[in-house]
Amino acid sequence: MAATETHLEAAGRTVRLSSPDKVLFPATGWTKVDVAEHYLMCAEGAVRGVRRRPCSLKRWPGGVTEEFFFTKRAPSTVREAVEVRFPSARPGRMAVVDDVSDILDQVQLGVLDLNPWNSRAGDLDHPDELRLDLDPTEGFSFDDCRTVAEGCRHLLSEVGLVGWPKTSGSRGIHVYARLEPRWSFGEVRRAALAFGREMERRLPGMATTAWWKEERRGVFLDYNQNARDKTVASAYSVRPTGLVSTPFAWAELGSIDPAAMTLDGFRSRWAAVGDLTEGIDEAAGSLEPLLGMVAADEERGLGDAPWPPHYPKQPGEPPRVQPSKRRMEG
Repeated sequence: MAATETHLEAAGRTVRLSSPDKVLFPATGWTKVDVAEHYLMCAEGAVRGVRRRPCSLKRWPGGVTEEFFFTKRAPSTVREAVEVRFPSARPGRMAVVDDVSDILDQVQLGVLDLNPWNSRAGDLDHPDELRLDLDPTEGFSFDDCRTVAEGCRHLLSEVGLVGWPKTSGSRGIHVYARLEPRWSFGEVRRAALAFGREMERRLPGMATTAWWKEERRGVFLDYNQNARDKTVASAYSVRPTGLVSTPFAWAELGSIDPAAMTLDGFRSRWAAVGDLTEGIDEAAGSLEPLLGMVAADEERGLGDAPWPPHYPKQPGEPPRVQPSKRRMEG
């Protein structure tokens, strides 16, 4: 008979987990308590990726074969939340994580992967993380992401930033760089766009910042992941693919096998290498060199690029031409 609930000790606190034997991954049989135990195992790294950041709760109450939904506003069962202002200018409260017990509170709500902002509760308007989301388009692969990630590593070094790579837990690679929290979301986003455009110049036909899907070819650098309220699955997150978003050393870029980083396979990985994000918070750098690249792009006549569709129209944003019309004009 399946247990109706269990209680887990986490960071000196007892967390209730209802329906712990509920199967969330039917293909493998992984359960709700398996997800909770994953986060307990790698608590040091998992908390580092989300500590004091507002989190959107991506909930899979019926498991990965059923529909998921996002809860941005923190439910009453969340221990701590922070007041935020969404892109619509509406206020709200979002969950924050102080320790692994707060992650287990999210798992109790059906959360698999952790989805934090790139700013923290103490200074919501100034991100401390530049996020490079490398997503291969149709016909491209993880191996192509390796090529683009290597280019990103070199460019980050040139602008005085340290890149921390991880598998996305899907088809791509994420590279994060810590920032001094001195610049706005708009500046960080424009810096990410300038970074992506420089990668396009360095890797023509391989890297792209084209926002419209029918125009993309190659590995898409999603600059809009740096806009306010946008989230990316954090390090050590369990993805609905059944894979773990796994940090790796740059020396492993050519050899890391994302398909091996399953919820089961990751256990031996953690036992062997531990937390590879240690030191990331002490590696914060300046955005100024990238803002210089923004200015250089503007001199070339390259202004802003499209924002996510649910954002209000932004100053300098190019017109949103219907995709079908864009194809006809091309």
